[in-house]
Amino acid sequence: MDMSKQPVTPLTTRIGRRLALGAIIGPILLTVAWLVLGLIVPATRTEYGVEGGIIGTITSPISGIGVGPNDSLFNAAFIVSGLFTIIGVLGAFQILDGKSKRVARWINAALLALSPLGFIVAGIFTLAKSVPLHMIGFLLVTGTPVITFVTAGLFFRGIAGWHRFGNWLLIGSPLTLLLTISFFLTFNQAAIVAGQGIAGIPSRLLGIELGTYYVMLGWLALQRSR
Repeated sequence: MDMSKQPVTPLTTRIGRRLALGAIIGPILLTVAWLVLGLIVPATRTEYGVEGGIIGTITSPISGIGVGPNDSLFNAAFIVSGLFTIIGVLGAFQILDGKSKRVARWINAALLALSPLGFIVAGIFTLAKSVPLHMIGFLLVTGTPVITFVTAGLFFRGIAGWHRFGNWLLIGSPLTLLLTISFFLTFNQAAIVAGQGIAGIPSRLLGIELGTYYVMLGWLALQRSR
């Protein structure tokens, strides 16, 4: 018997299934937050650029909503979304008991939790409070998946029933890198403050792309645990 593996139990599965829902709820919550607080609300000019409305959605990155007229609500959504997603990751990996080695499983769980941890950091340290710490949060969100999606992808490829998801994660690594590069290429602080440019588009595409992978993780964990 491989002592590095743990047998899955009905209790483990039940707990894991409930926790794995967080990987679905978290990204959806954040998407709804920027749609409602960053698109549907009227456009408002701030010292960080135009926030809200179609113009704000196009010109200003998602983080800009955290210093706009609905800053408290959006930063709370940042933090809660990150917490839910981290819980969801832990739940999904808990369901994998008995199917993978314990150390590899929890190393990959910790690595995939880095990106949603970045949302928490960005929600606490907004652009108005600390630009350097906010940038650390941004790099956790967008930079770590370039590496962690590769390691997790290889990990999942070795688990029965998860092979295809592993392949999608391997594709997600260069895709995330490409979207991150496109964000930096379109990012111009002067243009954003003036309400110009398209920096908001790659920012939101990044959020949707990354969120999709975590929703897939939570959904597959629920399906595979039946």
